[in-house]
Formats: sequence, structure tokens, C-alpha cells
Amino acid sequence: MDTLSHNVAMNLKHIRKVRNMSLDAVAEQTGISKSMLGQIEREQSNPTIAVLGKIVSGLRVEFTDLIHVPPSETCIVELDSLRPSKGCKNQYEVFNYFPYDKNRNFEIYRIHIQPGQKYGTESHGENTTEYILVERGQLTLTVDNKTDKIQQGDAVRFSAERPHVYENRGNQVLELCCVFQYNEG
Repeated sequence: MDTLSHNVAMNLKHIRKVRNMSLDAVAEQTGISKSMLGQIEREQSNPTIAVLGKIVSGLRVEFTDLIHVPPSETCIVELDSLRPSKGCKNQYEVFNYFPYDKNRNFEIYRIHIQPGQKYGTESHGENTTEYILVERGQLTLTVDNKTDKIQQGDAVRFSAERPHVYENRGNQVLELCCVFQYNEG
């Protein structure tokens, strides 16, 4: 299951338990079968927008109440379970561990860049700071026509308001951990 389905499962279960409702009671209020609700809570079913609409309407909650990241839950994200959110075959892949959420001011990504390749990106928005930890290889980073080399195990912080380029001039896959922090204006 994907992150969104996981969030819906955890949030639906939480809402139901806080309200001291059985699956039968939720089924009655939403018009969704008890078995389907159980499958959603057990992450055995990926609910459609129509099903989510019935849950929202029947339980009188906001759509975002179902899809937001449960704040108190331990969340383990395994690289092997992620699909690249961006990529160019034989050049680079970008994996999104913790995507944007209005309840936190950061995102965490992993970037893999093949030897001899680069990945360029535009601004990540006003008041955005980017932190990069080089986990494997050597990063050649260009921001505002200034180029720096960051070694394996080292980290860099810079304003991500401007276009920048990550480059792998080495002979092994470059692996980066990137955190984007959104600062209040």
C-alpha cells in the first residue's frame, strides 16, 4: 500500500475509536459495507475518491482529516517500498520519504545520481533552505554559478530559492539525503 492509503487506514481507525464507534455504526453512517471499511483499516483495500467522499460525509469530517500523516504514529519508510517520484532513466532518481505536509515545515528526499550525470532543479520556493548529506560518492553542487564539492559523509546547507544543479563526476552512484525546510517569510 502507498502512504496515502496507510494514512487513510490509520486516521479512519483513530476517528472511529475516538468516537467509540463499531465498524457496523460507521457502515450505517457512511453507506459503506462493514467488510469494505475493515479492509480499508487493515490496508487491504485502496479506497476510491467516491468511498472517501462517503466516509467524509457520513462521519462529518474534513477530507484532510483522513489523508494527513498521523502525528503520533511511528512511521517507517523503507527505500525498497518507494517508487521514484522523479527520474530520468540511467541518470537520476528522486525518492520522497516524507512529502510536504502543511503540519510540518520540511520534506525529506533521497536522490541517486548515476556516474557522469547531473540533476538540475529550479527554485524550491521562497524562504526555502535545503540541507544535503552526502551518503555515498562526491557531490558537485552549483548554486548561482558557484560550484562546491561535498565529500562523502559531509553536508551542506544553502538557500534553495534559486536554481541549482547536483552533479556526480565520480565513478559510483552518488547518494544524497535532502531536507527542504520551509521558513516563514
